[in-house]
Amino acid sequence: MRLRTAALALPGTFAALLLLHAPLLRLPYFWDEAGYYVPAAFDFYRQGLLIPVSTLPNGHSPLIFVYLGLAWRWFGFSPLVTRSAMVLMAAGTLLTLFALGQRVARREVVVWASLLLALSPLFFAQSSLAQLDLPAALFTTLAVLELLERRWGGFALAASLAVMTKETAVILLVAAGLFAWRERKDLKGQDWLWLITPMAPLLIWAAYYHYHTGFWTGNGQYLTYNLYSTLKPFHILASLLRRLYEVFIGAFDWLLWLGAGAGIVWQRRRAGSSATAPSRAPGAAPSEVRLVSSPLAHDRGGREQDFFFLATAFTAVSVLFHSAVGGAVLPRYLLPAFPLVYLAAAMLLDRLPRVAARSLMAVVAGLFVAAWFINPPYPFPYEDNLAYSNFVHLHQKAACFLAHEPGRPRILTAWPATDELTRPFLGYVARPLHVVRLNGFSPRDFQHVSADSFDILYLYSRQWNPQGNWLAHAPLLRDAVERFFEYVPSVPRRELVTAYHLRPLAVFHDGGQWVELYSK
Repeated sequence: MRLRTAALALPGTFAALLLLHAPLLRLPYFWDEAGYYVPAAFDFYRQGLLIPVSTLPNGHSPLIFVYLGLAWRWFGFSPLVTRSAMVLMAAGTLLTLFALGQRVARREVVVWASLLLALSPLFFAQSSLAQLDLPAALFTTLAVLELLERRWGGFALAASLAVMTKETAVILLVAAGLFAWRERKDLKGQDWLWLITPMAPLLIWAAYYHYHTGFWTGNGQYLTYNLYSTLKPFHILASLLRRLYEVFIGAFDWLLWLGAGAGIVWQRRRAGSSATAPSRAPGAAPSEVRLVSSPLAHDRGGREQDFFFLATAFTAVSVLFHSAVGGAVLPRYLLPAFPLVYLAAAMLLDRLPRVAARSLMAVVAGLFVAAWFINPPYPFPYEDNLAYSNFVHLHQKAACFLAHEPGRPRILTAWPATDELTRPFLGYVARPLHVVRLNGFSPRDFQHVSADSFDILYLYSRQWNPQGNWLAHAPLLRDAVERFFEYVPSVPRRELVTAYHLRPLAVFHDGGQWVELYSK
């Protein structure tokens, strides 16, 4: 499938994804959407600002904020428009992967790779969320396609779009540089210039951002959390282990990679058997004669090697970079590598006998769908599967309840509930409520909270904490998480009830998560 054909297939793919995401398209905004991405896009929509003023700017490149702002201008401001615009990006990512895959693998393998990516819980959940990582995956996949075709100008354009979607996509240039060095005998001077061209828009953006904020990227708090506090050997090692888990083990990926490993072993055994087979006697039957590969097969074989090199290089660079940088070790930061990862896994798995490969990929696809709803037995970000929708539904109910409370009670709670209750454009309340802000629900956060400073206490499950939580039964692992990733358990609710003489006001539960409201 050429890119032009992929564009023609876009409406059908978009419609199919919209249908799958239909129950999610009208949800109010969730967590980082509410805290940064939607307010930043809202500032562009309302005032044409590339650097937000309604939230603390953190230096992210502005392309998606412009994209969402324009979508709202054309179709109206609503979660439905926002989420549909992001689903369109997801559809584009799948079709770009399909176009890339057809250069290096059989059509059936590419269909499986695209299907597995679409159904993987992280990709599926992120497909309708207004965040940067999935759009960055679209442009990164397109850039890899252009590299394989040796279209250096096309790569420069796609990589520029990637870095202007999310600035950390600049690591793509490292993988591209390694690929170019491998191909250096065939490169001309202008080709090297195309490879560094994506730095130009990023430098222009950094200069513009510095002029307006005094920082080259982020802000003081953002840089401390995401850079200065993470550059410690044990933190990097612990992050690296988590990143490897996220790519190769989590959410049933282990089964896919187990099949990929089996495919490599199977191919080597077949190659060994062929090498030791007796030579064919003259006059052998035509059915015994091995067919000569076609020119297309030779060409695909070369591209396959190039693809595996690029996929390995970019995934390795992504894992290493995001192990050293980033206070929150969120799986979605690796999402730009996931299209390449799933295509590579499907290609390796395809080396098994046809029936075995198809059966295993079908099983993995089914498990991926199950993982939309199955949460792991340890803390994880709600946005990694459809647990985020449970969170949103709970907070909708709580906001509706509080909006109908008589008078104007002071509500003590922590972000993102603080923004949900004070910013009507996020979709939770029709008018701002009176909120008293907490940083979190840890013992330290309540140290200076007096009983007369609030009327209602709004508590909710900020982390997934199941009864069989692995951290609860592994003290060493829990201590490591608390030390290196700033995981601090919340104060037990009964202690707060006793300390502030509270009584239950309302309780909401959904999918193992909860919201509890208390009054005095």
